[in-house]
Amino acid sequence: MQSRVLRSIVVVGAGLGGLRTVENLRSRGHRGRITLVGAESRPPYNRPPLSKDVLVGCRSLDDTALKDPAWFEAEDVDLRLGDPAVRLDTDKRSVVTASGATYKYDCAVIAAGLVPRWLPSTQGLARVHVLRSAEDLLSLRADVAASRNALVVGGGFIGCEVATSLVELGLDVTLVEPQPTPLAVALGERAGALVARLHRAAGVDVRCGVHVESVESTGDGVEVTVSDGRLERFDLVLCGIGSDPAVSWLEDSGVRVGDGVLCDESGRTSAPGVWALGDIAAWSRPGGGHHRAEHWTRTVDQARVVAAAILGEPVTTQPTPAYVWSDQAGLKIQIIGETNRADEVVVLEDDRRKFLCAYGVAGRLVGVAGAGVPDKVARLGRLVAEDAALQDALAQLQARGPQHLAGL
Repeated sequence: MQSRVLRSIVVVGAGLGGLRTVENLRSRGHRGRITLVGAESRPPYNRPPLSKDVLVGCRSLDDTALKDPAWFEAEDVDLRLGDPAVRLDTDKRSVVTASGATYKYDCAVIAAGLVPRWLPSTQGLARVHVLRSAEDLLSLRADVAASRNALVVGGGFIGCEVATSLVELGLDVTLVEPQPTPLAVALGERAGALVARLHRAAGVDVRCGVHVESVESTGDGVEVTVSDGRLERFDLVLCGIGSDPAVSWLEDSGVRVGDGVLCDESGRTSAPGVWALGDIAAWSRPGGGHHRAEHWTRTVDQARVVAAAILGEPVTTQPTPAYVWSDQAGLKIQIIGETNRADEVVVLEDDRRKFLCAYGVAGRLVGVAGAGVPDKVARLGRLVAEDAALQDALAQLQARGPQHLAGL
């Protein structure tokens, strides 16, 4: 097998994607050298709980570890933390880190993830935060302890999760979002309005259709001007306005980038011996073009594909429908499929708190989203995987029980 001649594999990014790739390489029998390079000093951990359970204190950071430290020694993985990659030399087949260390590779895997965006001129301002890493979480939590109110800018997943977490911690929270509703990009405006209602019922002051114009630190707080003309003071501000693929270190490497690292359907990049996966990677799709998905489950799927491709094994690239979940206001919001490209949205269930929506494109069921109805989302999600016709799927579901999908 090809794995016998691979003396050294370097994986850049000690997060979920990097770790799962290493696991798959070892489980598939590769015994050569593996170096896992991470920018953070903390061993691989699970990021989603940071904005929820860890922020509110239900779990500790230690609880988010993806592996016991002893595993890396047992599997002979050279774990290099707190030393971000700064250059990829594809001619010399080496990765160079900030400390000046150089790691030679036969194959390299790029899993460096994302960099959170800041509001203009706010990076470094006291009491203004982003939330991507464990260090971000510790900084935010320190200011939360001394705060009575907070502004969350951005109604995406991070913004919405942090907003309801801060309410749970006793703060008065305002959320501003330029789109007509929270989660408008992911769910569309119709379902986004249901999310806005959920947040308002939880105590969040949700203001949509407005954006932040200026932010100034006052030493003990932050003054913010928004587009509706209000000038308000907050004890802290959280920027939840999205993230960008961490590709700056790949300049002059020969690796093609666009919206992330451009790859084929198996994660191969334009440079020989270099693969990419996870949030940073835009894989080619059957209909043409590239698609980058910031999904936990998709990253896990891609790690299996990349490991198999590196080792020269048969590759199954048929992806399962994307799955995303988010804990907000005491409910779990779940999304299966491609809800963000639907041309039709049907609200199947809405009891003023929990809801279930189906999404269609050209008459086909392409996605489902629900809050507080996990069994129904899972069952409707199976029809998404079967590429069912939207109306056929709805007819099947409504035929199962007189109480509007009670029999799902």
